[in-house]
Amino acid sequence: MSSLQALCLGLPLRPLPENRGRWPGVPHAPVRTPGLSPAEEQLALKNALRYFPPDIQKLLAPEFAQELRLYGHIYMYRFCPTIQMRAYPLQLYPSRTRAAAAIMHMIMNNLDPAVAQVGAGDTQILTLLLFSQFWLTMSYLSKMTEDQTLVMYSGHPLGLFPSSPGAPRLVITNGMVIPNYSSRTEYEKLFALGVTMYGQMTAGSYCYIGPQGIVHGTVLTVLNAGRRYLGLEDLAGKVFVTSGLGGMSGAQAKAAAILGCIAVIAEVDKAALVKRHQQGWLMEVTDSLDQCIQRLRGGVWLPEASLCLAYSQSTPLVKSCAHLSSQRREAEAGGSPVEGQERLVHELDTTGELLVDLGSDQTSCHNPFSGGYYPVQLGFTEAQRLMASNPAKPLPCSLRRHVSAINRLAQENFFFWDYGNAFLLEAQRAGADVEKKGASKTEFRYPSYVQHIMGGLGCGVWVQPTTLKGRPLPMTPHFFSAATTESVKLQYMDNVRWIREAAKHHLVVGSQARILYSDQKGRVAIAVAINQAIASGKVKAPVVLSRDHHDVSGTDSPFRETSNIYDGSAFCADMAVQNFVGDACRGATWVALHNGGGVGWGEVINGGFGLVLDGTPEAEQKARAMLSWDVSNGVARRCWSGNPKAYEIICQTMRDSDGLEVTLPHPVAEEGILQQALRP
Repeated sequence: MSSLQALCLGLPLRPLPENRGRWPGVPHAPVRTPGLSPAEEQLALKNALRYFPPDIQKLLAPEFAQELRLYGHIYMYRFCPTIQMRAYPLQLYPSRTRAAAAIMHMIMNNLDPAVAQVGAGDTQILTLLLFSQFWLTMSYLSKMTEDQTLVMYSGHPLGLFPSSPGAPRLVITNGMVIPNYSSRTEYEKLFALGVTMYGQMTAGSYCYIGPQGIVHGTVLTVLNAGRRYLGLEDLAGKVFVTSGLGGMSGAQAKAAAILGCIAVIAEVDKAALVKRHQQGWLMEVTDSLDQCIQRLRGGVWLPEASLCLAYSQSTPLVKSCAHLSSQRREAEAGGSPVEGQERLVHELDTTGELLVDLGSDQTSCHNPFSGGYYPVQLGFTEAQRLMASNPAKPLPCSLRRHVSAINRLAQENFFFWDYGNAFLLEAQRAGADVEKKGASKTEFRYPSYVQHIMGGLGCGVWVQPTTLKGRPLPMTPHFFSAATTESVKLQYMDNVRWIREAAKHHLVVGSQARILYSDQKGRVAIAVAINQAIASGKVKAPVVLSRDHHDVSGTDSPFRETSNIYDGSAFCADMAVQNFVGDACRGATWVALHNGGGVGWGEVINGGFGLVLDGTPEAEQKARAMLSWDVSNGVARRCWSGNPKAYEIICQTMRDSDGLEVTLPHPVAEEGILQQALRP
């Protein structure tokens, strides 16, 4: 096993590590088919070999070529580290700065098996294109001083460059492809060549915290959906049907358990199913839709009872804390949500009984042709083979069937929403009936969770690099209780409920992260409180403050975060780019900017940051400046686009903040003057 010290020595070349190939029993993305020409294959191999001196290139070239032809990408499995991947205490990392140790801690937290799960398609939870880049990055970080910045180009460590103590220690860009070439086809080629990567959102920023982040968001989403569509605070006995039990979607099962509702979840991947069941996130597992229906129809649900049921056949019935049997027949569709929804329609049409109340889909539908969404009537293995050869053939029909079933259920008292995975966008592209009459092209007949259910209240994530593994950040509710204002009181009470329930359900993995939703004042107050707790010794180690990218400022995503921008700028990305630059100017320890994430390559630009709180006055000053900008940027943009709530908030913020002055829009007083002026 490697040590942390060995990891920081650079690439292990003399001797070379043993080539153990691709690790069995570990989830992998589907085989890619980039369609490289012979010249492009040579270029991909040449690009990979440039990391190594000439005397060993002849040995490595054949195995790298084999990886390219087997998997559509060169991963350099020979150089996969053998050390146990987890977030080690900061003091164990060989480094010259606390910031560098925090970054190494966060990178290895991304790679912790309890945290990471390689998503379908192009998600790079490993945060790097090649294993060689991991060794080089760790080596650079161990050497870095307060007068240097590490620059990362789509996973490639370009090097350490002179800067200053006030500059970010790390600047990350992923997938920054010229717009006319930012297509899925071009992406596959560029990824195979080893020159770009899909950085996702938090993973590409080295801030992925595993399931606890998305569980919190899912808890609040389902809770607020119940409030909005069912008029209920208590969801006991209500049925939530969905699909997906992967690295992000697996949160749905535990969220249902926390809320006390019944969840039925479809999953095609046996590995994901078994993992969630072993974790205790699923209460039951079955391969029978008949059994699902019986459980829904015959259950007597106590107020405090919940059921998390997952099935591995081909219909999304109820997906929550229980998984169906991991045994499946290849002739069946392998847990497709389509068959589950169609079975619910059958029960409705034949008995008149609607067995579900709420529904969504959390597959990786933003990348449907690379394993993000599996077609109905095919087993998992067969579907993977088809994805590698002819992915476009069966998917449109599956999406149309899926939406047709949802539409039928929605005619009754069933409420469906898009979970920000581009499900409705891809369904529209497949010809499904998702149009909303008279709406803009960024709106569909079903709502988006970000704008319509969550209401735009932003998300802040903080992570404690603990000195003892397993010790969570203490007194978390105390940190934000003083930040509560009347306008967001309900949301803060939801945060308190979440933190208490998370402890009961053993959700915290990896670096002991905590997550909550907060407005600008709340974020600043929380950061200051944590920094003061570190200064006083109540918290024994630095804390890395970050956030998810689906936030008020960090993401320009016309079909999700910015779907309610109505001035024509929904497809513009100035906000996310300015957010990235502004955070860097105001004290962020590191910043990141990505193409892709959540809704797919070429569909979004998003940015994130990491801020190390170490108890110093300088850390508090940076937190106040950076977090204020990190929110106000997006609020000001939304105000200018005509959002009345954003107008109200930014005006109040200007009254409260010295030095803040934004351009306010004047409404057009008479709509008639527009038509009159444009008459021919």
